[in-house]
Amino acid sequence: MSSAVRKTWLAVTVAGGLFFAFLALLLVGTFSAAASLTGANGPVTLAKGAVPAAYSNLVQQWGSLCSAINPALLAAQLYQESGWNPKAQSGADAQGIAQFIPGTWATHGIDGNGDGVRDVWDPADAIPSAASYDCELARYVKDVPGDLTANMLASYNAGSYRVIQAGGVPDIAETKNYVKIITSLEKSFAAPVGTVAASQQAAAAIYYAQNKLGTPYLWGGTGTTAQGGRFDCSGLSQAAYASVGIALPRVANDQWNAGPHPARNALLPGDLVFFATDLNDPRTIHHVGIYVGGGYMINAPHTGAVIRFDKIDTADYIGATRVTKDGAAALPTANTNY
Repeated sequence: MSSAVRKTWLAVTVAGGLFFAFLALLLVGTFSAAASLTGANGPVTLAKGAVPAAYSNLVQQWGSLCSAINPALLAAQLYQESGWNPKAQSGADAQGIAQFIPGTWATHGIDGNGDGVRDVWDPADAIPSAASYDCELARYVKDVPGDLTANMLASYNAGSYRVIQAGGVPDIAETKNYVKIITSLEKSFAAPVGTVAASQQAAAAIYYAQNKLGTPYLWGGTGTTAQGGRFDCSGLSQAAYASVGIALPRVANDQWNAGPHPARNALLPGDLVFFATDLNDPRTIHHVGIYVGGGYMINAPHTGAVIRFDKIDTADYIGATRVTKDGAAALPTANTNY
């Protein structure tokens, strides 16, 4: 047996043993940590790398404009509205990174950078305007019963009059879903201030991926019969979590926002681990794997390789995501990067 083969076998053996140890721990219920993202432990800040560096300071600064919002919530709104695209324009004529329609911009747009121009296409104006508009809506509904942030988000979607009339979030499916989406996405942008709860689906997702070890890589592969059951990196993570009833987006840089981001020293088996060309910009994520413990992941690496165990500690490691069902359900599905 060559040295390279012995090293590969050792990696498989170590990671495989850690996987079964994790299964045993899960079965005896040791994962009982509670997630804590807001409240008494301090102000909400952005998770490292969660927001593109070009906008991070703006979101952190303006996300603290009033008590109804925080930087992670503002980031979730901007991500949901435009996916950080400052040139986005919808069929309804919503414009820019914050997707203001012209009439709303005319009334609520502000000169955030103080250059004397209110420009909906300039994130330095649009991001402050989004925060200012949120806080204005919060003032309209401050006396409405219930959670102020939820009522503010409902006002953003349905109008403050309907929130006041309903005495809280109105019973409108689209509005209730909007509130749920933004508050779920918020967790994927916030830096955890406590222990992030373990995923109860992680063991089965790893088991699915483990059964694909040795399968040849296929760019764009999602494991279909027509593709010979082959995968690319995000196709494998998507299929692994689909096996436990969690629908992830197709591509890696969208999967990044499927839950909160544990620190490197707090990783648990089942976390998705990500790699990027720019560690300050999650839009440059180019690879994803499924963490199994001991510094190893199961992944579909590249053309010519097979699904295998690899180390995660490389120069392009940007961070990890602990997948939640609500977090995954809140994500968009359109993108072009694998």
